[in-house]
Formats: sequence, C-alpha cells, structure tokens
Amino acid sequence: MGKPFIVTAALPPDIQGWAEKLRRQHYPPQRNHLHAHVTMFHSFAPSLFEELKDYLPKLTRNFAAPCGEVSGLLDLGTGTAIALKSPQLLALREAMADHFHGSLTAQDLYDPRPHITIQNKVTKQEARALQAELAPSITPRSFSFPALELHLYRDGPWDLIKRYSFRGSEAL
Repeated sequence: MGKPFIVTAALPPDIQGWAEKLRRQHYPPQRNHLHAHVTMFHSFAPSLFEELKDYLPKLTRNFAAPCGEVSGLLDLGTGTAIALKSPQLLALREAMADHFHGSLTAQDLYDPRPHITIQNKVTKQEARALQAELAPSITPRSFSFPALELHLYRDGPWDLIKRYSFRGSEAL
C-alpha cells in the first residue's frame, strides 16, 4: 500500500522563519523531521493523487491568498503550538472537505484549529512551562498564506510534491 498525501498551507517567509526557529529550539530534536507548517489535511489516500494534482491548482488559481493572524499559544497537552485565526483558510478547507467528501480519514473529519506546532511529545509540565515562558512574546501578527502545498508522507520526513500559489482575486 502506498503512502498518504498531506496538504498544508504555506507560511510567508517571515512567519516561517520565526516559527522554524521556535521549533528548532523547543521540539525534541530526535523527532523534529519537518519544517514548521500548518496542516490542512493529514492523510489523503494514494488513490487520490491524480485528483489532488488536478484540484489544487484550480482552487488556488481562483482564490486570493487567505489572510491569517497569529492569535496566541495553543496547549496541545504534551506540546505547544502557535494558534492562528483565519476564517478564510477555514472556508477554503471546508470547500476542499466538501469536494473530497467520503474520502477523508477520521483524523480529517474534525473541527480544525489552525496552528503551527513548535513543541510536541514532551511532558505536560514541559509544555506548560514553555507556554508560560513564551506567552508574553506572542503578539498578534497579520499575514497571508501564499500557497497550498502537497506532500508525500515518508515515515517521518515528508517530500514536497508541489507548491500551488494563490493567484486569484476572489475571496472566500
């Protein structure tokens, strides 16, 4: 059986660099195989690859880059994330979920909470300590998501298949 595909929302360079630095500082190094990212869908079946390759460029060609905002920290229990607000990204995700209705895994049938994980698989005490340390420095920052990215899962690291830049003028 083939490996699943993951869809993420790309971050602009300034937010990406900031989040990547926090991730390198606080994510357990032996588990840190990925760059900072915003997961939209965790697992598309390999059988959907051709449909994803056709659908994602059509979607990004028609819509403007969704706006986002850093809104604080998110307690993941055994980790910490940068919480994001983006009604436009959530609307885009809903459109994608409607398109792929019946093909989503249980993990992707949840109410999404956009975030960037900067720490995971630590004790609850370690996570809460980091949240207390970082809270004063996490201030609202507005940005736009420049693209969607399609990745292939590789038992840890992901392979970037393609980046689909938003090119449209239509807002969600």
